Amino acid sequence: MKPTDFSMLVTSFLTHHLAAQRNLSPNTIKAYRDVFTLLLRYCRDVRGIALERLSLAQIDVGLVEAFLDHLANERHVSVSTQNHRLAALHAFFRYVQSEVPERLLQCQQVLAIPLRRQPRASVGYLPKEYLAQLLAQPDLRTSEGRRDAVMLSVLYDTGARVQELIDLNAGDVRLDPPAQVRLLGKGRKLRAVPLMDSTVELLRQYRRDNNLDRPEHADKPLFQNRQGTRLSRSGVRYLLQKYVIPVRRNHPDFTQRVSPHSLRHTKGMHLLQSGVPLEIIRDFLGHVDVKTTEIYARANLEMKRKALEKATDGASLPKIPSWQQNKTLLEWLHSL
Repeated sequence: MKPTDFSMLVTSFLTHHLAAQRNLSPNTIKAYRDVFTLLLRYCRDVRGIALERLSLAQIDVGLVEAFLDHLANERHVSVSTQNHRLAALHAFFRYVQSEVPERLLQCQQVLAIPLRRQPRASVGYLPKEYLAQLLAQPDLRTSEGRRDAVMLSVLYDTGARVQELIDLNAGDVRLDPPAQVRLLGKGRKLRAVPLMDSTVELLRQYRRDNNLDRPEHADKPLFQNRQGTRLSRSGVRYLLQKYVIPVRRNHPDFTQRVSPHSLRHTKGMHLLQSGVPLEIIRDFLGHVDVKTTEIYARANLEMKRKALEKATDGASLPKIPSWQQNKTLLEWLHSL
């Protein structure tokens, strides 16, 4: 059977355009691939379309919008995830319109589908007392506990994304002054992040105990699982939740959701509260635009507003005289 135009375009988009022309990282390409996996399953299982007969003409505005509704109603994904799926399809159709000009109108119609509106998410950062208790949870008497203590400290201290953390190799760590960690961020952009003295000591002992300070082991993963391979994203989330549970048990009022990204947000907030300019925080966290970093400034202002409201709650305010009782002012207004 002859391949369809859609199958050839998707293959070229994932294997050539994203990898060779745009030079995206393997993790980003996997994210695009997952979107097409979901779309193909929707076409097969919900629409009843045989995948070997699925053509580009069938991927129109109606199908894409129905696919997004399916994600929302049947798979119960968040609005941000729906927008991520739509952004991937937008990128595909921007590619298609230059490869298949006769489908230009169809491409532009799909590109005109707007992102779905969502309420502005609050920054989920940890108060300092809960952060301190979380970092103190791992059992330092065991090798796994020492690994987890170093991992959580590095995750917070560097403000790394979880993928940046698990991609770290032993050679990416420099402990000689100025101590720093080299992170490979989005778009394969490298950035060097300084380390606090306490984290440096933890890393020095950890690398020594695991023979990761030898030059021949520079390419080994910094954080390994029991099989000696690189930790996964789900593995990091599991370990984090393992240490969040006892903190919640000791503090029933601690109910906020905690993820590896929460430690990144916490670092950003702490830098801002310490007086570090937004431009420096942007470079520290690897944001492309300072507008992304401004979420910490907005969250900090909101926190101060709530503190002021709490401080004035129940306090008697001085009575403000009504301008309507000022006869001189009234006469002046009427004369205008």
